Amino acid sequence: MRPAPPLRHPTALAWSLAAAFAAAYGCVAVNRHRRGLTQAYDLGIFEQAVRAYAHGEAPVVPLKGPGFHLLGDHFHPLLALLAPAYRVFPTPVTLLVAQALLMALAVVPLTRWAYEVGGPRTALLIGCGVGASWGIVNAAADDFHEIAFAVPLLAFSATALGRGHRTAAALWALPLLLVKEDLGLTVAAVGALIAVQARRADRHPGPGLALAVGGVLATLLTVLALLPAFNPQGGFDYWQQLSDTGHDRALWSAALHLGWPPVKWLLLVLLAATAGFLGLRSPLVLLCLPTLGWRLVSTNPHYWGVSYHYSAVLMPLLLAALVDSLRRADPQHARRALAVSALVTVVTVPLYPLHEVVMPEAWRTSPRLVATRSMLDRIPDGATAAASNRLAAQLTARTTVTLVCRDDAPAPDWVAVDLTDPSVKAPCAIADTVRMLATYEQRGYRRLVEHDGLVLLHRD
Repeated sequence: MRPAPPLRHPTALAWSLAAAFAAAYGCVAVNRHRRGLTQAYDLGIFEQAVRAYAHGEAPVVPLKGPGFHLLGDHFHPLLALLAPAYRVFPTPVTLLVAQALLMALAVVPLTRWAYEVGGPRTALLIGCGVGASWGIVNAAADDFHEIAFAVPLLAFSATALGRGHRTAAALWALPLLLVKEDLGLTVAAVGALIAVQARRADRHPGPGLALAVGGVLATLLTVLALLPAFNPQGGFDYWQQLSDTGHDRALWSAALHLGWPPVKWLLLVLLAATAGFLGLRSPLVLLCLPTLGWRLVSTNPHYWGVSYHYSAVLMPLLLAALVDSLRRADPQHARRALAVSALVTVVTVPLYPLHEVVMPEAWRTSPRLVATRSMLDRIPDGATAAASNRLAAQLTARTTVTLVCRDDAPAPDWVAVDLTDPSVKAPCAIADTVRMLATYEQRGYRRLVEHDGLVLLHRD
């Protein structure tokens, strides 16, 4: 590309875009919670964990089971940073707003770097590309997840790495070890690229190699020791997702399944298009490999597609790779790549929840929502409750709630179920929910509400 014009207002542009996207994410996420579309899995789970942290307790989460320590599920102690805000504002909205702010923060470093590389137009396209990227938008509207911390950390680390600021890249990457266990492998990838850059600059690659080895060791330590130590079953729950029909797969067998079924190719093509295809020339795109590796090898079909929150951590890496490639591209290829990336953003925006900001029907309060709130209002604060997936997310802030389908939980005072909830298929199958309703009634629970699939039981 041609040399960029002198910097005038890159900081103002970057923070303005970040603020706009934070507001949009927050509006969508909070409104979806208002409409009762959030779920116990995962907003309720994380709220119970942060609620425990806010009161100086271990993150024991009743929604996962009696006495379940959440650090035995995934390793994310960085969640404790949300505890002070939650102590002041004890509501799931606190988590949703925090997630909106964190994810929008990823816009800042990439917009500033794009301004340096190609000027204000390039910065605007990249900033909007990050903020409206399908992976981040889907995650920002999909309850709350620990990777909200990873998205800005990866954006700052990849930007620093692309600029050749190796120490800053390492420092931004290190906190990823406290976000989720698999991100240690991404830290290792950052270390490997730092070592390569150092070698090319006739510097010693030792610090980068140390970071690479440390990232791998941190993942091994977490998966083999820390998670099993906290897990009630004494193991790592997700090994089973590297197996077929209960039998362990050899690594070569898993590798053969990297490109099958075809939905995996849809994921890969969309990711490449998000980077304008040109971004595939940048070494920064290699930072995507650890996350893509475990997703494609896994037997869990949710990991293969373009839904849920799993692609959020890839968005800042892909856009960073695009910016890095723009520096070495001729103007024609640069414009083409930016056009492709922008087209992906434009095409996917109507498919993901960001467009709900301007949809009048998304802001209406339906009669059914009024009936649901009226039913839940009958459950007093501080009570114990068992609820279906979406209703549980409405109760975590003021009750001790478990999932209604769990028969190993202590007997609750109240049972609240929405039999029309489409999310009852997982984590609670509708048959299990109906069975437990019958069980509670056999135990003497009395029906106080039964209307249009809404059921409320109370123990006298």
